[in-house]
Amino acid sequence: MPQDSVVANIYIDGFNLYYGALKGTEFKWLNLELMCQNLLPGRSIGKIRYFTARVTPLPHNQFAHDRQDSYLRALNTIPNLHIHYGRFALNRTRLPVYPLLYPEPGRPPEMARVLRTEEKRSDVNLATMLMLDCVDDSFDEAVVVSNDSDLALPIEVAASRFRKTVGVVNPQRKNRPSRELSNAASWVFRTINARVLAESQFPPEMNDARGSFFKPPSW
Repeated sequence: MPQDSVVANIYIDGFNLYYGALKGTEFKWLNLELMCQNLLPGRSIGKIRYFTARVTPLPHNQFAHDRQDSYLRALNTIPNLHIHYGRFALNRTRLPVYPLLYPEPGRPPEMARVLRTEEKRSDVNLATMLMLDCVDDSFDEAVVVSNDSDLALPIEVAASRFRKTVGVVNPQRKNRPSRELSNAASWVFRTINARVLAESQFPPEMNDARGSFFKPPSW
């Protein structure tokens, strides 16, 4: 099949992409459609499925939800992009201080109260939509943007049971591609380089049915 007739569905683990490739950079105003086109030249981009959760404001980051709302608004201008929401969980718990400090021999290590943030259900949501799209036969090739090894089995099933080409793009610049994902996938991109991110930005000012809005001044 000629490459330009291949329909590729893209499945993006939003938090994996953010913490792996975008946090601490100037590339957070990322147009996911442009990113897909730049990563996969010649493919016809079908559905882009973006899996995320609405963040909860914290004392040290009180306007995170406002910035996220602006970004989600920008994403919603992409006609073939679908946003699937999980849940952002805050858990107050006690964990050992690292490096482990023992006040006396034979006693438990020193503990600290911490606020642990977790994003829930995105991996399950991604796996579910990948399987549903396989059943509907809505693509020729699937591309999973994540380095979460929990996705190895649905990728393996898509490739072996449904005979689909499934590629994996590792968004984590500081980590090698997951061995489990690499073994399950048809092909792997080791990372997303800065040039692709720089060339895939939304314009600073945008418009939708609600009017004009802007890239957040700080992030």
